Amino acid sequence: MNETKAIREQYRDGTNLEARIALHARFSTARQGFHQWLFEYIDVPHDARILELGCGTGQLWRTLGARVPRTWRLVLTDMSFGMVSSPDLSGLAPAGPSGLTQCDAQAIPFADESFDAVIANHMLYHVPYLPSALREIRRVLIGGGRLYAATNGAGHMHELDQFAVALGIDYRVPNLSFRLENGAELLAPYFQSVMRHDFADSLVVSEAQPLVAYILSMRSAMTGLSDEQLQRMRALVCKRIALEGAMRITKETGLFVARK
Repeated sequence: MNETKAIREQYRDGTNLEARIALHARFSTARQGFHQWLFEYIDVPHDARILELGCGTGQLWRTLGARVPRTWRLVLTDMSFGMVSSPDLSGLAPAGPSGLTQCDAQAIPFADESFDAVIANHMLYHVPYLPSALREIRRVLIGGGRLYAATNGAGHMHELDQFAVALGIDYRVPNLSFRLENGAELLAPYFQSVMRHDFADSLVVSEAQPLVAYILSMRSAMTGLSDEQLQRMRALVCKRIALEGAMRITKETGLFVARK
């Protein structure tokens, strides 16, 4: 399975994404959640029009809840029809092109200078040809508008990669074309200024099943995972947690704020 097909399979609906969100929500060591932290960097007018690319299940807005000003006009989009059809998104934005719609970040279906801000939360590394998406984002932003682009670093959750290798699982981690290490360089040609902010966090996972569910949510990145390997994985996770009390996992996550 090529990388593009694997991504489409992973995100055909919200099931895999919810398994990943649940692990981070339950076992994070951060003093506040990532979405709450990201929200503190959003600097827009009181009546801002905001476009989110790759909205997924709308977890960002569901988490923020009442903190989101009623005067903001949200347009939520995702490449996956299964995502934008999810009942989780109902009530977050009106259905249709002006509120909730399927959209390719490489061909954004809105007029020039339509938005005060664009949010791309852990999704730019999925875009097949990033320059096209960045040109489109710049096009739809007003002068002085901002892109808020979250991503991971190269060492993010590297313990899981080592775990798969130890089990003999052919786990092909997708290449992060847009990551903390190179994000500023990639954004610089399209924006006047780019600032990087790092989110201090890690995971201390004290239950086996949520971690197994997370790993299985990446199953399309694993070649030929057998039932025997799956059972060994469950046993190894349980043993590790029983011996150490928890499995500690590194996180490298951050946000780029780029101004047009």
